[in-house]
Amino acid sequence: MIGVAQVRGLAANRQVLRTLVERDLRVRYAGSWLGWVWTVLDPLLMALVYLVVFTVIFTARRSGNQPYFLHLLTGLFLWQWFAQNMSETSRALLAESRLVRSANLPRELWVVRVVTAKGVEFVLTLPIIVAFTIYYVATGQTHLHWTLVFIPVSIALTFLLSVGIGMVLAPITVMVTDMARVVRIALRLGFYATPVLYSADMAPPVLRSLLALNPMSGILELFRAGFFRGELNRLSVLSSLVLTAVFLLVGAVIFKRMEPAVLKEI
Repeated sequence: MIGVAQVRGLAANRQVLRTLVERDLRVRYAGSWLGWVWTVLDPLLMALVYLVVFTVIFTARRSGNQPYFLHLLTGLFLWQWFAQNMSETSRALLAESRLVRSANLPRELWVVRVVTAKGVEFVLTLPIIVAFTIYYVATGQTHLHWTLVFIPVSIALTFLLSVGIGMVLAPITVMVTDMARVVRIALRLGFYATPVLYSADMAPPVLRSLLALNPMSGILELFRAGFFRGELNRLSVLSSLVLTAVFLLVGAVIFKRMEPAVLKEI
């Protein structure tokens, strides 16, 4: 089977993957005074902006789970990882075209490498969420629930979903250069179609069902549940599980079938 063979190839080259990820992180932070702090500053500052806009200017204090700033942090940090994955995996093969063409490595490795490197950066932002959570728990503004155990599941699903979609985007972008623009537009639309700034249960029933078809909605449910009410939208979570598996399968098939054409093109 295609998927099994690809997984075995990646597992056999896990040390190469680690080396590539370490190289990416060193290059990214080389010469930077603040280093990984830049990864935290972007979503943190955006959270502050949205907090002011929705709770001060529009006074929409029930825009999401409370405390709203923690709602924003948990949503924006996870969304930033996913969005960066989509943007970078779409260019993964073009960015390393010489190595992709000449190195005797599974070409899927270049997609997984991007998602893994961005995943390391995401993990480095988690202490910020932990610090604010401690503050809000200590002040009685929120209570933790046992559903915190689903956080690793949500992280794993984000990783797998990103790899699956990335294996679709990477070869198509080589053949159709406009795909990079399509990805940027899709991410803009996807941001508002994902309950990052709001809670899915605020939407009308019809829209709530449509939101459940967005795999990131269920993943965010899993990530956030333990910080707030501890409740999960089962339809949304089930949809995320199914769609993640579908994207992985479809991505593996598309990537393998397009690989010969991609190698000729780059």
